[in-house]
Amino acid sequence: MLYGYGSTILDGAWLTLLLALSSILLAITLGLIGAALRLSRIKWMALLGEGYATIVRGIPDLVLILLVFYGGQQVVNLAASMVGHENYIDLDPFWSGVFTLGLIFGAYLSETFRGAFMAIAKGQSEAGVAYGMSDSQVFFRVLVPQMIRLAIPGFTNNWLVLTKATALISVVGLQDMMFKAKSAADSTHEPFTFYLAAAALYLVLTSVSLLALRVLEKRYSAGIKAVEL
Repeated sequence: MLYGYGSTILDGAWLTLLLALSSILLAITLGLIGAALRLSRIKWMALLGEGYATIVRGIPDLVLILLVFYGGQQVVNLAASMVGHENYIDLDPFWSGVFTLGLIFGAYLSETFRGAFMAIAKGQSEAGVAYGMSDSQVFFRVLVPQMIRLAIPGFTNNWLVLTKATALISVVGLQDMMFKAKSAADSTHEPFTFYLAAAALYLVLTSVSLLALRVLEKRYSAGIKAVEL
């Protein structure tokens, strides 16, 4: 049915999954940093966080991918030449993709995390202090678990969008699932077959992700009663 390209596309799917997982780890890190900056009482830090979120969210994903990959290569090679390195340095498409997607979705997650932290009642941290907890204990034992529960719906949406956005990294030469599907389509002149196969694999990946995140949401919502309006 796939003219012998099935295993090749599955290899690409595995690379796509690695790209998505690596990117979301970076995005979570940047999102937490961005949220902390935006919630800071220090004005310049708050402005820095706002600037990061505003600028990155205002530029199309594809434009940022091309800027980081091609612009990054120019910067790296310029810096290398200044220290006497003569050979041309090619940036790895995978790590360029991880950095770009992490940067993009870190900006979106900073808004998700900021909103989740703001939704936690101030009395929660005050109660932790009253029990004799340190600031770090209050943060990790009281605030973070509640933030996770509140942030999961927004996080789920960002993860699904990030997973689909990995297809854009094929434009800089990453041999992911989309790249392999396009190569097979060009070789066999059967674009519908291979793009449909890629769409089905993306659907499987997002569907499994939804199930896993729903289980996680139920776990963190244990003991929480929904308010009926």
